[in-house]
Amino acid sequence: MKKPNAVKSLFGQRVRYLRQSSGMSQEAFADKCGIDRTYISGIERGVRNPTLEIINIIANGLQIELTDLFDFSREDSTNPFCPFE
Repeated sequence: MKKPNAVKSLFGQRVRYLRQSSGMSQEAFADKCGIDRTYISGIERGVRNPTLEIINIIANGLQIELTDLFDFSREDSTNPFCPFE
């Protein structure tokens, strides 16, 4: 089992990777989701602990399934935005 801070960090890296892969800035993504940009920044840095509601909003904003946010695999390592290099 991963420690809570490790999970927050991995989750934040995953959100950043998916957001950047979709070509959105933090500000554009925050506007799309209806979430403050500083909150998105905190999630991506692993310092915020988003609720399930916020996680669902993030998945919808990225147009992905909820489960895709928790795919911490390394198979995308050829992508320049991949945090798992």
